[in-house]
Amino acid sequence: MLFFDPHLYDLSNAELWVAAGLLLFFGILIFTGAFKMVGAALDDKANKIQSELDEAARLRAEAEALLAQIKLEKAEAEAQAADMLKAAEADARRLEEDAKVKLEEALARRQTLAERRIAQAEAQATAEVKAAAAELAIKAAEDILAARLASQKRDPLVDDAIAQMGTRLN
Repeated sequence: MLFFDPHLYDLSNAELWVAAGLLLFFGILIFTGAFKMVGAALDDKANKIQSELDEAARLRAEAEALLAQIKLEKAEAEAQAADMLKAAEADARRLEEDAKVKLEEALARRQTLAERRIAQAEAQATAEVKAAAAELAIKAAEDILAARLASQKRDPLVDDAIAQMGTRLN
């Protein structure tokens, strides 16, 4: 047994003085409260670490809340964009239909105008043909009359036709 060895308690033994110094050192530490200071320092460090962990947890909760809010806003923005796209497509379809209706109306007006112009051109051409026919008839009648006058013969049929020509031309 190590504690009952008589050589251990000899004052010339270095191990005795090391043990005594160690006991004296621990006694001074207890007397000065070094263990309390070390414990307080460790408690302060643990409290600091705990507060940092609490702050990190709070920041994480805020970040998760912010992420959830951003996801919600993103979903709302996507829904709003989809609604705007649908509205734009509906407006485009409505504008296309309005343009088709206006185009059809414009084409109908132009067709009506073209038909009127054609009818006027036909009427004018008919009048010009009648006028040309009348001029030819008059010219032929003048030629016949001139030939008759030159021969001094009278043709009763030609006289009747000339008399009726004035009433028929008008």
